[in-house]
Amino acid sequence: MADAPNLPISENLNTKNGNFICGVVEGFYGRPWTTEQRKELFQKMKKWGMDSYVYAPKDDYKHRAYWRELYTVEEAEHLTSLITAAREQNIKFYYALSPGLDITYSNVKEILALKRKLEQVSQFGCDAFALLFDDIEPEMSEADKEVFQSFAHAQVSVTNDIYQHLGQPKFLLCPTQYCATRAVPNVTNSEYLNTLGSKLAQEIEIMWTGPKVISRVLTKESIQEITDVLRRPPVIWDNLHANDYDQKRVFLGPYSGRSPDLIPKLRGVLTNPNCEYGANFVAIHTLAQWSRCNVDGQRDLTLNDSVSADIKLETETEDGMSGEDVPLTLSANMYHPRQALRNAITEWLPEFSRHKNAWGPIAKPQPAVAIAPVPIIPSINTCMSLTTSTTTTNTATTSVMVATTPVVNTTQLQALAEVCSTVSVSANESLINPLPGPVMNSLVSPTKVICNEAIPNPITPAPIPVKVIAENELPPPNITILNGSSKDLDGKAENDKTDVSNESSLSPSEPMDCNSTPNISPAHNPKNADSSDDVAMSEVSLSSGTGSASSSLPLSDAMLVENPPQEIENERKQSDQLTVEDLQLLCDLFYLPFEHGGQGLQILQEFNWLKSNAQVVINANRAAENTDCKNAPEAQEWRMRAEKMNEMTVGINRLLQRLSMCNNRELLHDLHSYAWDIRGVISLLNSYIKWLAGGHFPSSMPSYTQGTYTWFSKGWKETFMSGDQEPWVFRGGLTADLQRLIPVDSGNDLFVYKAPDVPSCKVYTVRPYLASDEDSVYSICTRTCKDGLEDCHPYPEKYKHLHADRIVGPYVAFHPEFCIVVQDECEVVGYACAALDYKKFRVKQELAWIPEMCAKYGKLEDAENNSELSKFAKEGIGYFHKFADEPTLNNISQSSSMVCSLLPSVLDQSVGKQLVTCLLAALRANGSFGVHVIVNAADSYTHSFYGKLGFSENTSQVIPGKIVMARSF
Repeated sequence: MADAPNLPISENLNTKNGNFICGVVEGFYGRPWTTEQRKELFQKMKKWGMDSYVYAPKDDYKHRAYWRELYTVEEAEHLTSLITAAREQNIKFYYALSPGLDITYSNVKEILALKRKLEQVSQFGCDAFALLFDDIEPEMSEADKEVFQSFAHAQVSVTNDIYQHLGQPKFLLCPTQYCATRAVPNVTNSEYLNTLGSKLAQEIEIMWTGPKVISRVLTKESIQEITDVLRRPPVIWDNLHANDYDQKRVFLGPYSGRSPDLIPKLRGVLTNPNCEYGANFVAIHTLAQWSRCNVDGQRDLTLNDSVSADIKLETETEDGMSGEDVPLTLSANMYHPRQALRNAITEWLPEFSRHKNAWGPIAKPQPAVAIAPVPIIPSINTCMSLTTSTTTTNTATTSVMVATTPVVNTTQLQALAEVCSTVSVSANESLINPLPGPVMNSLVSPTKVICNEAIPNPITPAPIPVKVIAENELPPPNITILNGSSKDLDGKAENDKTDVSNESSLSPSEPMDCNSTPNISPAHNPKNADSSDDVAMSEVSLSSGTGSASSSLPLSDAMLVENPPQEIENERKQSDQLTVEDLQLLCDLFYLPFEHGGQGLQILQEFNWLKSNAQVVINANRAAENTDCKNAPEAQEWRMRAEKMNEMTVGINRLLQRLSMCNNRELLHDLHSYAWDIRGVISLLNSYIKWLAGGHFPSSMPSYTQGTYTWFSKGWKETFMSGDQEPWVFRGGLTADLQRLIPVDSGNDLFVYKAPDVPSCKVYTVRPYLASDEDSVYSICTRTCKDGLEDCHPYPEKYKHLHADRIVGPYVAFHPEFCIVVQDECEVVGYACAALDYKKFRVKQELAWIPEMCAKYGKLEDAENNSELSKFAKEGIGYFHKFADEPTLNNISQSSSMVCSLLPSVLDQSVGKQLVTCLLAALRANGSFGVHVIVNAADSYTHSFYGKLGFSENTSQVIPGKIVMARSF
């Protein structure tokens, strides 16, 4: 097995004898691959012993939407070059067409158009074809009903006719019922499938995805069942690595859940992988390894005991194992997924050092298609258990508090899945009208995919009913969707910007069920597809407002910053190159649809343990007078595991930095948004652990922070890993599972932000405030105090802290435990500060802060007569002297108050949201469920700043000249 990656094609006996098809189907929704990427793929496939490629990009417009249209001379040249390149690498090029959206099977002209199109492609040198009837309405037109006995008879008639007309070439068919869950009523009794099996020409191969659209496992029994019905072994269209249904996920794990024992029972396997070409190295490489094998290394009884033990240990990843304990030596014909992953990573690593330009957006190239988001079941997604129980563990006689986790039964989970597809419009719901996706063409440029606004997309998704979710219900992770752009999707991303959309909670649909049938056929007019203008990507900065932060921490100062500046510089001098360990981490973070990688699980478990056992920090702090107490075994264990969590966060930061500096910019752009996104979430978790280390929360904290439906809720993990539900029911993958652990139930909007336009290795760290941060916080406040800007009027030395004393000083002085800062590699660049109880905080100010400030800045009359002071400065001094006369807020439900500010230089819009999320989590741990800010009515920038952080105006609270903005969490 260790030598498998280097085996030449002649060693792959399964494909060599022609009885087994193994390769790639480019069959996903979204931006197609480019001509150059496909040619590179053919070279890799030959090297790895694969033999087939199916051209079937759903959104290449002459494949599906405009299937009748012949190719232009320019398009023909590109397609011919692809067919030739495939032949040169001994790869069978299957040209696929998807006419099912609007074809009339009984219309002679339609069949002639289909024949004419495929004849044209045959003239380019193509000698293998496919007809795809997936993702269409299973109903015939009235005209077809008069001619054909059934929908299956119509498809069989057309397919057989085309097959004979083309001279009986290699031929594939994708049926409308392409998996067991879509077979009506089931596989064995499906009239549709039985008709295909009995009537379709025996030489035509039929594609099948398995038990589901995305199948966790394929069993010999299920393959035998479909083989009996189709009267031939199926060719598996494998969606295991398809990611076009989820913006947050890319799949870098190995080919898994399919025993090599299946190979003799199949006609072939074609993987339909990730949208991002560069992200598919592992998926395709490990499939190639699998196709050479005939022994299942995970279950073969001939393995010796030590190897069996290794495999058992490797599979126990739910305990947080990294999955590296797998046998180092396996015979060449034995397949083990983790070993295959190791082989693939070793060969993938040099790809990152290749000098390659980027052509395309960082964000997933996805059309604006959508299905209804998963409706929320209150009994599942809200706080279901607010009680705690004491659990005694046997390690070092440690007794810790463990919060009760929500319990959800299988019936509830089934209901959650079922409502995905059965959403009706009611008084509490609204209609969403998604725009049609861009019309794309991958056959007019070697390195670009072109979009043209002049070509209307006939595939318009139907209006979607969306349930209005109550404020106290936690929605599933929001999904960012690529807007329907009409320009070049692929401008040089190194120098230009590319369109990435508005953020939305809609998720794209299933990988093989994306667009509804159009009402009319596309117009048959010539199209101009040479628009090549780059689409500008709008960037909205989330910098600045007003505010500050503070808190202390009984951990080492080195832990407070994930990557101290000097450490980063030293690391860069040592090595900027990615390592095998970096790629192993990356693959574990983005593993498979039904499985998180070992290191990803380890992060989940470490954070959950630290949060659930934070009580030991309080116990240690309460007995601080006992010098030995802080060295108690339970406190030591907590600190040790907190340091471990920090080390894992540092490793992920290092991964992102090294990835950002790699030579292969195309590969970087395919992976960066995913790595950047999950790094931000893990960094946020680490920031919250740092805050917990201070022990500034009550013993009742678990009742405030537990209850959200998470990975650790009974039934969630089991259902996720079972494969009983399609993976889009559990949207967001590991990133979303990590987000759900943050104790901010109504903070879903705080995780919606766009990745940087250009990949950056810049790392921001959110952490608790330290006393040494006071000067930095005061400086930031001064530089942003006037609606996000600094007062340009010079101030005398005595007054240089005037506005910081007014805005952020009381928070730092009275509540440093609720102050959080964010820093880049060099300095603090932002803060967020809060007071748990607004009324008590105001009393403290009036008694202990205002008198001091009045004495510090002198009489108001003297200030008003001071010509050196600006009007803005005089208003600040007046604030202190008139504080007692200021109106107060009465009976506001968002009882905590806060301020927040970022330097204008911070353009990464995720920074402000992560900063505020950490603060809200700290407030939540102390029983607060809402926070407010008071801004000047004339400060439009500050108003907008807080609006982007999810604050809205509270019209029930009226203060002259002010606006009260609040949010719940």
